[in-house]
Amino acid sequence: MAAGEEEGSVAEPEQEPAVEEPRSFKDLGVTDVLCEACDQLGWKVPTKIQIEAIPVALQGRDVIGLAETGSGKTGAFALPILQALLETPQRLFALVLTPTRELAFQISEQFEALGSSIGVQSTVIVGGIDTMSQSLALAKKPHVIIATPGRLVDHLENTKGFNLRALKFLVMDEADRILNMDFETEVDKILKVIPRDRKTFLFSATMTKKVQKLQRAALKNPVKCAVSSKYQTVEKLQQYYIFIPSKFKDSYLVYILNELAGNSFMIFCSTCNNTQRTALLLRNLGFTAIPLHGQMSQNKRLGSLNKFKAKARSILLATDVASRGLDIPHVDVVINFDIPTHSKDYIHRVGRTARAGRSGKSITFVTQYDVELFQRIEHLIGKKLPAFPMQEEEVMMLTERVAEAQRFARMELREQGEKKRSRNDDDDTEEAIGVRNKVAGGKKKKRKA
Repeated sequence: MAAGEEEGSVAEPEQEPAVEEPRSFKDLGVTDVLCEACDQLGWKVPTKIQIEAIPVALQGRDVIGLAETGSGKTGAFALPILQALLETPQRLFALVLTPTRELAFQISEQFEALGSSIGVQSTVIVGGIDTMSQSLALAKKPHVIIATPGRLVDHLENTKGFNLRALKFLVMDEADRILNMDFETEVDKILKVIPRDRKTFLFSATMTKKVQKLQRAALKNPVKCAVSSKYQTVEKLQQYYIFIPSKFKDSYLVYILNELAGNSFMIFCSTCNNTQRTALLLRNLGFTAIPLHGQMSQNKRLGSLNKFKAKARSILLATDVASRGLDIPHVDVVINFDIPTHSKDYIHRVGRTARAGRSGKSITFVTQYDVELFQRIEHLIGKKLPAFPMQEEEVMMLTERVAEAQRFARMELREQGEKKRSRNDDDDTEEAIGVRNKVAGGKKKKRKA
């Protein structure tokens, strides 16, 4: 292994002359048929990470891509893999590891879209879906497997006839998060059973110690393509905060949704329970809100996501399951209803809007208990955020209607909790671990509606 060489070869700055930056995918060395596919997807010009990573990957080098969320990482590894597949067609050609199921489906969509004209088949292997149907899909030997580490190890150990001994490409997407979710042992097992003679791409938003260790173990003399070394949020993103008493959070949320009506919203909550509760609350007030969290079945999660993507719903409430990597083109406003406990998660959450050159807004709710966390976020992004302009008296006029909706939401939550208690859904996301039906509202006796 090239242990001492991980810093050895950095993407050379002299490749960037003053004006002559590559203008198209063809300039990067991408073959015509794939350039057409990019065109059909509406990818007119390559993003920064694609400009850095694709030429290096096409030369057959291992790549470490450090890039902020929303920067076009999937294209940066999918195009070189598909081009290599065109040159030497082979089944079970590439494996992409990702931390969450939603991200796996999204990467699969991009592979299918880019490779549709050349007949590329991909299979998604994640938890929460019947193992038998996955085994049958693997028996057909797709070209590309996109998987969460836990379920893939399960198939490698238990599915007869399935192995990855011929694998040519390994991609670890969101590597920092794969390792944070304690998939280290699974990743080690996978690295042991795939060929050493392969190309490896490691993509991560942050370079943690764990990622460096993985890089030393898995990559040979890699080229580092760093697009932004400092944590930053996109320039076209307008970021605000509101400082409010925690007991009026719901009323302020309703006020903001009314003020910015006509936009599409992504609202981040800290727990599955709060996501569900807030979704029910907003529905009771006539908003088209849908939840997305780790306790929902996989079909429901995909259903929620698709309804939101198709603009059938304008408000998506989510836990951090959705903060990384999900590309939903039309999010206008991100609301941090619960402030993230890890400052880096703030970057990922607000990165759901202002993607690919569009503008967007983010509003973070700061209660009396969140001041320290908020200061850490400002320190991390290196800027002081302005307060979002509000009319307090208008918010207070909403409190009665909101209190009524809260009561109905708690009743519905309790009913759902009772139905679900008999059934536990297995899940690979950190949100699901240790979060069970803590149904709010048990403390107060309800008056009858």
